[in-house]
Amino acid sequence: MINWADYPNFSKAEFDCKETGQNQMQKRFVDVLQAIRTEFGKPMTISSGYRAPSHSAERNKPNPGAHTFGCAADIAVSGGDAMRLIAIAYKHGIRRIGVSQKGSGRFLHFDMAEQHGFPSPALWSY
Repeated sequence: MINWADYPNFSKAEFDCKETGQNQMQKRFVDVLQAIRTEFGKPMTISSGYRAPSHSAERNKPNPGAHTFGCAADIAVSGGDAMRLIAIAYKHGIRRIGVSQKGSGRFLHFDMAEQHGFPSPALWSY
């Protein structure tokens, strides 16, 4: 169980599934995100945290994605801040990174899903 008061820069609500309101984030992952945020020194807007398996972005996948295990987050960021955030995340042990840096809605996906059998390290673009 996560004590959200332990995270001065995040709230439970920003990690809640946008479709069900559920939240099964893993403490280990949120601990790493907080360490990244502390070093980054700027706000990190979480655009997607936990996703229930019934979430529209998950239910048509052949296998559940990292968000359904509570060890992934999408962070709204672009440009030089995105490059800096990738370097900091890697320093803190994030080895699975997705990059969407074109058009509107730019973000980075960070996850620690290697513990669930996902290939690692992995870097991809959307």
